Amino acid sequence: MSELTEIGGVAAGRLIAQGRLSPVELTSAYLARIEALEPKLHAFAHVMADQAMAQARTCEAEIAAGLRKGPLHGVPVAVKDLCETADAPTAAGFPMFADRRAGHDATVVERIRASGAVLIGKTQLSEGALAIHHPDVTLPVNPWRADLWTGSSSSGSGVAAAAELCAAAIGSDTGGSIRFPAICNAVVGIKPTWGRVSRHGVFPLSWTLDHVGPLARRVEDAAALLGIVAGRDERDPTSLAAPVPDYLDDGGTGLAGLRLGFDESYATDGVLPETAAILKRAIEVLGGRGTVLKAVTMPQSDAAQRAWTPICLSEALCVHQDLKGADPAGYSDSFKQFLAAGAAVSGAEYARANLARRQFAGNLDALFETIDLMVVPVTPNPVPTVDEFHRICPDPEGLERLIRFTCIYDVSGHPTITLPAGLSSAGEPLAFQLVGPRLSEHLLIRAGLAWQADFGWRARPPL
Repeated sequence: MSELTEIGGVAAGRLIAQGRLSPVELTSAYLARIEALEPKLHAFAHVMADQAMAQARTCEAEIAAGLRKGPLHGVPVAVKDLCETADAPTAAGFPMFADRRAGHDATVVERIRASGAVLIGKTQLSEGALAIHHPDVTLPVNPWRADLWTGSSSSGSGVAAAAELCAAAIGSDTGGSIRFPAICNAVVGIKPTWGRVSRHGVFPLSWTLDHVGPLARRVEDAAALLGIVAGRDERDPTSLAAPVPDYLDDGGTGLAGLRLGFDESYATDGVLPETAAILKRAIEVLGGRGTVLKAVTMPQSDAAQRAWTPICLSEALCVHQDLKGADPAGYSDSFKQFLAAGAAVSGAEYARANLARRQFAGNLDALFETIDLMVVPVTPNPVPTVDEFHRICPDPEGLERLIRFTCIYDVSGHPTITLPAGLSSAGEPLAFQLVGPRLSEHLLIRAGLAWQADFGWRARPPL
């Protein structure tokens, strides 16, 4: 298989702009890799080969005419199959919607097309973007080790990015579904500030918890894709109006003087020792770039963590009560149970959950007045196997433990970046999160680039 896919998105975009690489050649290389590996990995719900090649030819003509639209012009990317597309179905993980066509593009898809990036396909996901794939859907396979979980629900996006089936992919995150595919597949994941990326045309799980963001093998590729899709969208009134910076330009300021917060008790108690060691390594690496370590006390998060469940359950129920074309027989038994649990949430429970959310978010905002970034795990557990994950899911305590470091930042809406940190002694991917104040994605990316450069891990899955 061609090694063109190893170049990376931003680097390939530069070569294309210089006339040293053809968008048609690059897209053909990605499609050849998909053809070779997709039967083994099952990352895609839809491969859009004909559309991708037609778009690549258009890109080639545009660039030959001197028009460069951005850093990923002519570079293949993918979107999670809950992003509406005018020219392909959007099943959102439900086999009953395999032929469902919206007739329009989601805002993120519109912006990807307008940027000149080549939309190569739509990645597979769990049922309705919840935790478990529908039994009639073939699970994506982890390219590092086939028995390992691929992360819910943006599993296909994580696998596609890790296996170099695209330069970057869009995922979504309601309780950890960008962060978990990032750690499981050893890629970078950015969960932006809530509202930083429009959710118009993105099939919802929970309106006030859903976040849309990128996954990629390299920080710069995730940053470039975020820069393309971020920004105000009048069709999503919850989207933020703040200007979108150039995430690929750190302004030459580096990390000197940035205050890095760390609550050792919060971040290491009950956490896999190899993960705790990686947190300490991250502090060392970023300290070498000039960050100033500051001991902090994480705001009490138990109530916020508990708030996630009633919010997600009840909002998902509302989504599916109003969903046109849904057949109750088309849901799996586990998804039916999920919706039934949503029906059991009282108005008082939902109100209390939102109060806990507001209190935690306010306390976290106050903490970020004293620090710039905070380092935390993604999960206290090692990456589970597929079988272990299916045993964890029905166990409330096990699931609560798994998502303890992810769901609270969906509840609060603060941005995070997940950074790969090599493999454990058992061959499981390791990673950590940096969390920042609202709209601090530029700082997270700057720190992520420093980690990527100095940690220096460049392994590829053994495919």
